[in-house]
Amino acid sequence: SSQIGEGRPVETVHSGPTASAIGGRFLADREPALVIDIGGTTTDIAVVERGGVAVSEEGTTVGSYRTAVRAARVRSIGLGGDSFIGFDLEDHLTVGPVRVTPISYLAYTDHRVAQELKRLPHRDHKRLTTDHVEYWFLQREPRRIVRNDRAREVIDMLRQGPLALPVILDRMGLYHPLQFGGQALISQEIIGRAALTPTDLLHLNGMYAPWDKNAAEFGAWLLSRIGKIDVDALIEQVMRIISERIAAEVVSFISRKSLERAPEYVDPDDLGLWLFEENLYEDHPYLGSRIALKIPIIGIGAPAEIFLPRVAEILHTELIVPDHFQVANAVGAVAASVMVEEEAWIFPQMRGMHIAGYYVQSGVERKRFPKLESALEFAQKDTGEKALVRAKESGTIDPHLEFERLPDGAENYRIRARAVGNPRLMKGT
Repeated sequence: SSQIGEGRPVETVHSGPTASAIGGRFLADREPALVIDIGGTTTDIAVVERGGVAVSEEGTTVGSYRTAVRAARVRSIGLGGDSFIGFDLEDHLTVGPVRVTPISYLAYTDHRVAQELKRLPHRDHKRLTTDHVEYWFLQREPRRIVRNDRAREVIDMLRQGPLALPVILDRMGLYHPLQFGGQALISQEIIGRAALTPTDLLHLNGMYAPWDKNAAEFGAWLLSRIGKIDVDALIEQVMRIISERIAAEVVSFISRKSLERAPEYVDPDDLGLWLFEENLYEDHPYLGSRIALKIPIIGIGAPAEIFLPRVAEILHTELIVPDHFQVANAVGAVAASVMVEEEAWIFPQMRGMHIAGYYVQSGVERKRFPKLESALEFAQKDTGEKALVRAKESGTIDPHLEFERLPDGAENYRIRARAVGNPRLMKGT
């Protein structure tokens, strides 16, 4: 990330999503903006302004751990084109967070899959479940000896080609993948899973159809039959789930307030949730709510044109899908603004209970000043000059300076100078 100084090599958390966000801003030529990047595995959300992505001062999280690393403020959610479509225990349609291979892609690579799926509508004598459209396949050979006899047997079967999960269990005489350590084989990426995904549904309406459309149709038919709806309604429900989930994540990300959607059978006593859902559905006869995003959305990633119009509609804002939006990550990697920061700390010199002056600590240099105003003036001048020098050394063209004065405890201050400018690579060159 171009905003990380040489002395902070660890501060590269979320660098991939950051490159995408900066690439989206560069392609759309608009800021401030909310960049939403929909990929196969995740959807990443970031605010871009002043040439870069907003930085989290309090540190970022990696998994469930809070770190002390300043990082780009990016929200990643387990929702993308390759999200697993299924049903929960109450038979409600779900999308994600598990990622699987689209069934249309697996059938494209092995035509036997499509032929087997084609026979599903003629199996009325057997109870069909979502497992019948879930195929397991050998992703790679084990690097170590597999000691579980049942796991070895499954691996041997999958060497002959992908199999539907019920077929594997039937051949093994088992009831559940846990009986042969299936989850461990998946987590080790020995076995891969394929099932119906949003990417498959895009094959049905012709929006995106690079692989086996027939396999996607058969998988969608099965799920629509289980859900007792037609295929068009299934597609509409999946699109609604995705757009509403992204909109809820945007509201939570921007407001820094939690927003947990409640199960359908719960009537929560939560005004924030009520306001959000009234914004979605406009159900109440007397009271309304309108949530408006004050900045435009820049959509990037292959499905952006499909999933984000409804998100922009929910949030009452403009959607911009720039040309070449599919390659924003690569553009961001080379077109990101160079951002260099320098900091100085100001703290009082105490004599007993009284302040006798102020120290400015800038790097290894410390200077004393009799008054706070002169200490602040020096800190700003010194950090600004250092930031400009480093920015020019980094190849920045005409960098400009920005300053922040941050409280750092009682009578303590932190001055941050930020030099921002475009690299020598310019748009159109």
